[in-house]
Amino acid sequence: MSYLYSEEEQMLRDSAKAFLEEKSPVSELRRLRDEGCKDGFRHAVWKEMGDMGWNGIVIPEEYGGVDMGYTAAGLILWEMGRTLAATPFLSSSILCATALRLGGTDDQKAAHLPQIASGDKVYALALDEKARHDASAIETTATKDGNGFKLNGKKRFVVCGNGADMLIVAAKMDDGKLGLFLVDPKTDGVERQLRRSVDSHAPADINFDDVKLDGDALLSETEDGDALLETVLDAGRACLAAEQLGVAEEAFTRTLDYIKEREQFGQKIGSFQGLQHRAAHLLTEVEMAQSLVVKALRQLDESPSQAGLWIAAAKAKATKVARLSASEAIQMHGGVGMTDEYDIGFFYKRAQAAGEFLGDDAWGAARVAQLSGY
Repeated sequence: MSYLYSEEEQMLRDSAKAFLEEKSPVSELRRLRDEGCKDGFRHAVWKEMGDMGWNGIVIPEEYGGVDMGYTAAGLILWEMGRTLAATPFLSSSILCATALRLGGTDDQKAAHLPQIASGDKVYALALDEKARHDASAIETTATKDGNGFKLNGKKRFVVCGNGADMLIVAAKMDDGKLGLFLVDPKTDGVERQLRRSVDSHAPADINFDDVKLDGDALLSETEDGDALLETVLDAGRACLAAEQLGVAEEAFTRTLDYIKEREQFGQKIGSFQGLQHRAAHLLTEVEMAQSLVVKALRQLDESPSQAGLWIAAAKAKATKVARLSASEAIQMHGGVGMTDEYDIGFFYKRAQAAGEFLGDDAWGAARVAQLSGY
């Protein structure tokens, strides 16, 4: 297993870096917040990403994708973390694309995957129902109704849910098994409520009240819905860990630049031994997180059945390091780090929110212990 990037992967990362710095810098997130953008992202930027092939990064070529794998997807999200890009990439191109690729019928794949790859539509995974992530706590039901289903329940904090054109909803069926269902949010009985999260994103709470679905709404290519969902979530966790790594790295880089320039008592504060030690500690933590994240992404591509432990470890470490880096950044910036004028606060907020999504560091540690036999 190589920790080095191929020439193709490096070119992808370089192009992602250039594009995101131009089209989706931190100032764009600030603008989305100040304008009160109800979707939380720019549809035009999402379409441009589709034109470059990013949105089909894990989608087979026969459905309009480029099928470069999760390591490539992680490299894009790594750069998104550095600019705090607010896009539906994780939701649509990773979580929902993986669900359709592994659980969809041929007809479902043909109907939906090209829409994701092109950037013509935004898809969102509606999963959590509690204040904290818990994939096992699903009370939403999909009961048989003639040849179809009737969906009832409520989902919370659906990422990109307010701007989504299609939802994939996790629900319990009559036999107690888990199913993933394609739901058009414009269907009667679907009600979306916009939320504002601390990181200036715009998730949604979604209610389903006797929503009638056709029989082909169920992703039925696999009989084990729980296993399908766990695979989908692991793909999301590995890629989200890459984004968190980008957040940690950029917060560290900005802080390092700041303490090299900021003067106090006639000296650069970067010359103070205490700050040097803290910066050195941060560097080692970021480097360890990077190794775990790359390991998890490579395992997901090359040995997916063995990837679970590494993904949990990577998500836990990336969560902890992103929060540490952003917290240290606030402190080393001093009083100005607490002001809205400086961008460093946006990194702190994203580190907190991303850390909770799909499982925090405590969840990851427990998962590593479980998979290790403890």
